[in-house]
Amino acid sequence: MLTPVVDEDGAPFWGYAAQGELRVQTCADCAEPRFPPRPCCPHCQSFASEWRQVSGRGRVWSYVVPHPPLLPDYAELAPYNVIVVELADAPRIRLVGNLVTGPDAPLNSLPPDRIRIGARVQVVFTRAGLPQWVLERP
Repeated sequence: MLTPVVDEDGAPFWGYAAQGELRVQTCADCAEPRFPPRPCCPHCQSFASEWRQVSGRGRVWSYVVPHPPLLPDYAELAPYNVIVVELADAPRIRLVGNLVTGPDAPLNSLPPDRIRIGARVQVVFTRAGLPQWVLERP
């Protein structure tokens, strides 16, 4: 399975995720959240930032079900989904992940016909600290 490429700007995101927390980088001057993490605020050009915890709630903004999988390591899991989640408390932030039935569930654990644009989701974390998503009301 893939693991994230951790750079200096994104390291705190993955550190918090490993602790089961979803946090986004936020400008300490104008309070605008941003993702992906970067040194400078695109809104006010400040270099001051902090990592604010968010609720982990959101909605499916978009999704795709790859047929066939783009990466050979995922062939046996096809069909699986890749979703884009718009965060409820930071709607300009959209995160990519998978919609699954529970923490550490396989990528193909939720049938593709259960996915709907606008469906409410909640973040869960794998043992390895990767954020995934579950339906709020299955």
